[in-house]
Amino acid sequence: MGSTSPAVGQASIRALTETDLAGALALSASAHWNQNAADWRGMLALGTGWGIDARLPGGEVVLAASTVALPYGNDFAWVSMVLVLPEFRRQGFASQLLHHALACLQAQRRSAVLDATPAGHAVYEQAGFADTWGFARYRRGSAVAPSPSEPLPTASTYTRPLRASDWLAIAALDTPAFGADRLPLLRLLAQRQPSAARVLELGGQITGYVLAREGREATQIGPLLAPDEVAASWLLADAMAAVAGPAYADLLDDRPTLLAQMRLLGFEHQRPFTRMVHGRKKAPGDAGAVMLVAGPELG
Repeated sequence: MGSTSPAVGQASIRALTETDLAGALALSASAHWNQNAADWRGMLALGTGWGIDARLPGGEVVLAASTVALPYGNDFAWVSMVLVLPEFRRQGFASQLLHHALACLQAQRRSAVLDATPAGHAVYEQAGFADTWGFARYRRGSAVAPSPSEPLPTASTYTRPLRASDWLAIAALDTPAFGADRLPLLRLLAQRQPSAARVLELGGQITGYVLAREGREATQIGPLLAPDEVAASWLLADAMAAVAGPAYADLLDDRPTLLAQMRLLGFEHQRPFTRMVHGRKKAPGDAGAVMLVAGPELG
C-alpha cells in the first residue's frame, strides 16, 4: 500500500516485514492482546503493516508502534493492530499511523472498517469513524464439567469436519455476510486448528461453519456463521470439544440464545467492541448469519 515521508515534527513511518515479528509480538503482548506469531505472519502476508521505530533510554532501537490494513475485495480494508509500547505512548504515534493508513486507503478508493475497544473508541471517532453495530468478547478460563440441572449444549448430527471440497460453499455463505470474499484468510485460519473447523450441513447444503485458532493467551473461536442461534450452538459445542484450555469468543450483540449456551460452556463477559466505519455509511455485509466474528484484528 506504499509509504509516505513524514511531515516536519513527525516520526518516520516504515513498512513492516516478517523480520519485525519479534517487535510486533512485543507490541501486542504489551497490550495483553492474544495475537501470536502466526497471527502477525498471516496479517502481514495478506495485508500491509506500518511501524514507527524509537530509541529506548538505554540506546536500543525498537518497534515502538504499529498498525495493519487488510484489504478485502476492492471496496474496503480492515484497520487493526494500532499499538504503541507503554514507554512511547502520548507521543502521537498511534494517530500518525492511523492517518497514514487512512491516506493510503483513500488513495486506493477503499473505505476503512475496524472494531474499537472502549479505550480506543473516542480516538477513532475523532478520526472520522462512525458506529455501526457491536459485539462483546467472552472468555472461558478452562473446561467446564456438565451441570446436572443445566446440561451443556451437545453437537448435532448435522455438523461434521470441514473438508477441502467445502470451500466454495463456505465462500458463498461467508461473502454476503461479511461483505467481501475473504477465502484466503479463512483457509489460513482453518489450518491453525483443523480439529475445530466444522460445518453445518442440512439437506446436502452447507448452511454454517466455525473455525478456531490458537493464540498467545487462549484459543480464538470464530468466525462462526449459522442460520440461527440453535444451529450456532451445535457448531460452537463441536468446536469447543476440540479446545482443552482457555478460549475467547466474540459474540454479536442480540444473540441471547447463543449467549445462554456460551454461559453453560463457562464463558464470561470480558469487554465490548464497536464496529466502526470510515468513508461509508454502514458496515459491509449482512450480519444476520454472523454469530461470532473472526476477531477484532480480522473482522
